[in-house]
Amino acid sequence: MTRRYIAAIDQGTTSSRCMLFDAGGAVVAVAQKEHRQIFPRPGWVEHDPLEIWANVQEVIGAALGKAGATAADVAAIGITNQRETTVVWEKATGRPIANAVVWQDTRTDRLVAELGGEMGQDRFRAACGLPLATYFSGPKVRWLLDHIDGARAGAERGDLLFGTIDAWLIWNLTGRHVTDVTNASRSMLLNISSLEWDETLLGAIGVPRAMLPEVRPSAEVYGPARGLLAGVPVASALGDQQAALFGQTCFSPGEGKCTYGTGCFLLVNTGAAPLTSANGLLTTVAYQVAGEAPVYGLEGSIAVAGSLVQWVRDNLGLIRSASEIETLARSVDDNGGCYFVPAFAGLFAPHWRADARGAIVGLTGYVNKGHLARAVLEAVAWQTREVVEAMAADGAPLQELRVDGGMTANALLMQFQSDVLDAPVVRPAITETTCLGAAYAAGLAVGFWPDQAALKAQWRENARWTPAMPADRRERERRQWRKAVERTLNWVDQPPGGVAAE
Repeated sequence: MTRRYIAAIDQGTTSSRCMLFDAGGAVVAVAQKEHRQIFPRPGWVEHDPLEIWANVQEVIGAALGKAGATAADVAAIGITNQRETTVVWEKATGRPIANAVVWQDTRTDRLVAELGGEMGQDRFRAACGLPLATYFSGPKVRWLLDHIDGARAGAERGDLLFGTIDAWLIWNLTGRHVTDVTNASRSMLLNISSLEWDETLLGAIGVPRAMLPEVRPSAEVYGPARGLLAGVPVASALGDQQAALFGQTCFSPGEGKCTYGTGCFLLVNTGAAPLTSANGLLTTVAYQVAGEAPVYGLEGSIAVAGSLVQWVRDNLGLIRSASEIETLARSVDDNGGCYFVPAFAGLFAPHWRADARGAIVGLTGYVNKGHLARAVLEAVAWQTREVVEAMAADGAPLQELRVDGGMTANALLMQFQSDVLDAPVVRPAITETTCLGAAYAAGLAVGFWPDQAALKAQWRENARWTPAMPADRRERERRQWRKAVERTLNWVDQPPGGVAAE
């Protein structure tokens, strides 16, 4: 039987999905299931790895069922995942020694301060391309080894394995302990130039080499799957933002995208050499196809975007569903002078301020829930504007912004984004480009698609927004936003070292 589909597994921060794509890049079937968000203490965020693996198996079966397909119909499996989220498990049993420590988790703040010492957040940047921050997986591994009895000794013996979610899924699917260059580049343990685990970084951060996965290209056959897709090659792994870049076919230097999901992530292709940021951005690996040189990227990571809408729904009860935020925001003409800076766990790019905390400023008796809803959407757009400005300062300006992710269905947000950027915002026909990118990479690895040019030819525009805001208003509101950001700083009495002021 001709293999008609590529299966993409998207293991995200709030849910797991499986999507089947045909040769034209069209979605044939999709299944999705949420998992629990575990908050043991303030600033701690955990997931249950076993729950995630069970959900992944469930959505694979559901997607196959919706398509009326079996493993014989699937040419390859691609994986994309929430990055930095850290799992440590027993090699012999496959059982995690603790819940996964999620990328949003800030429990490593004191450790990050200690690691930075007098050199601060840039101590390791030359080697790994990243500032010292609670965001990345290396310090999270160290924390687990320091706080779970016997963990360090087990790790040094090779009895314990570390991986981000991609490695956890590949292990369960194939039995191989493998990660790809994009996920490895978010650990603070990988040398950004050699793309090998760096012994100096490992020693300084305190992570035994024996527990680390093998680093491989993003598009490569890792091994045959077991279970419902038995025998189907697992042929790609990319961190979710790199997968979205690949799905948007941003294969040339200067092309970039912004994904609006739980957080907001702007990534631009910078070509064959890593570009070091002087403006608070991250140097990362964009992707690597087996047999080809790696492609690098510059990224701005914003911690809170779609999760802010969820917070308004679940914690404040102002809306019953996420989609209602646009209707509520449209009930007023502007934000009423109200600005919302969602620094719930500090500020990510370009500020990197773990001492910041969320604030709603500019409140008067005039402000109502419609104004708050509009301020929520505008917060996403202003944070993105800050990252675009930093990219331009680093020599990677964007002429237009390709967008994807669930929040791009919100036309009010997309128009405001175009207004504050003073640039076109373009949405593709398939907005779930994270899954598409994983599928494209897996398909390339097994010859389902011949080359990247064929993938680029499939990209289609669905919607475009162009700036309509007067320049004087844009600049006035930008000044107000910056004042609001300043109000969030220095809230934590003893800000962790390693997170420098601007």
